[in-house]
Amino acid sequence: MTTSHPSNYQPYSLQASQAHLNETEAAYSRFVPRQFLELLGVNDIRTVHLGQQVERSMTILFSDIRDFTSLSESMSPQENFNFLNSYLVQMEPVIAAHGGIIDKYIGDAIMALFPTSPDDALRCSLAMLAKLDEYNAGRDRAGYRPVKIGIGINTGIVILGTVGGQGRMDGTVIGDAVNLASRLEHLTKEYQVPILISEYTLSSLENTKPWSLRFLDRTYVRGKQDEQSVYEVIDADPPALRIAKKNTWPSFQRALAHYHLGDFPAAQVFFAQCLAEAPDDTAARAYLLRCQALAQQAEPAPAFTQALTQATEFVWLNEYSLNIEPLDKTHQRLLNDLHALIRSVQAGTTAHIAPQLKQIHLTAAEAFAQEESMMHEKNYPFLELHQRQHQRFFDYLDEMQEEIACDTTGLDYLSLRIKNKLTDWLVNHILNADRHFSHHMSGRNVRAPAP
Repeated sequence: MTTSHPSNYQPYSLQASQAHLNETEAAYSRFVPRQFLELLGVNDIRTVHLGQQVERSMTILFSDIRDFTSLSESMSPQENFNFLNSYLVQMEPVIAAHGGIIDKYIGDAIMALFPTSPDDALRCSLAMLAKLDEYNAGRDRAGYRPVKIGIGINTGIVILGTVGGQGRMDGTVIGDAVNLASRLEHLTKEYQVPILISEYTLSSLENTKPWSLRFLDRTYVRGKQDEQSVYEVIDADPPALRIAKKNTWPSFQRALAHYHLGDFPAAQVFFAQCLAEAPDDTAARAYLLRCQALAQQAEPAPAFTQALTQATEFVWLNEYSLNIEPLDKTHQRLLNDLHALIRSVQAGTTAHIAPQLKQIHLTAAEAFAQEESMMHEKNYPFLELHQRQHQRFFDYLDEMQEEIACDTTGLDYLSLRIKNKLTDWLVNHILNADRHFSHHMSGRNVRAPAP
């Protein structure tokens, strides 16, 4: 007698073996996310080998629990683990829902990757804070202290791959972009604000209009010579504080300008004005305390004069050179044009400003078109990101043109705004994004991402 079987029939042992394999793969995916392997170009975790790597443009998000040490001091080791897991289990699905991949947990910190869009990372950060409010409501009902977190976000080109040894390896991302994201998360503690983003994330956003962002500081990152602009995400604040910060925006920006120019007494006046209308503005309070301490340590005038001189003088440095002669020449012309504009604003020679703005636009258009043409010719894999950053420069230029047209006072303020928004942006763009392209030209890049 012949026994017939369905077409999809497998002997029990094969079915059990397949089920065991599926369970094993599911278990491994909890330690090495499937999305991470896909970004690495790997379909099967068994084929991963040490040293595999690929370059990707990504947004990195670091989050950390504030005052975790003091929170954990009153808990037993078991209670610490229970607390951490109760918190992390709230955040993991929020990150996943916004297209993020959790790269690792570092104690109470989360490092997440957003391979598609920096806008996803910003939306995720706000959703994390909303979920935290729900979590804290439960803690309050149970009689526990509320939890606060800080989030730092940066966008850049990183190397994604495997590191370790033959007996133990891990998947991770490395690069300056990761270091800056971590640095921004640490700065949220200094200013007591929920979310900070870098100028690279700002310049890579698909659309800046939906976001309320406030320039907050210039900061150094370990191992980097150039300063980085830092922006606060005001959307993370309660509604009343958001409105107050928007109302005090002019005073806050003028205060920052005087602070960075070394005129601490003048900065104090403007920060005090901010706090009079927005007493919960923790960043303004942190700056005010810093100004009070600095004003007692040194005379402001010499520092002020020195800062103005540095802001209006231009010297082409060897580190700006990409060793691509056409690009180096146009970059040098553009930087010269920008510094000439700063000098005109500082001197109040308004007749020169309109033609200078027009010249800057023409020079930038020529420089960026030249870059993008070379990138297209050389099949540069990050051309789209570069184009988006170039467009952001023109957005900033339009913004500065409006400020210059509307403001006939505060010339020191305007000159520093131009320096921060345009000159410093361009220098950072050359030292980072353009430098990466020069490495691509010389064959120093690692394998590009698969299309």
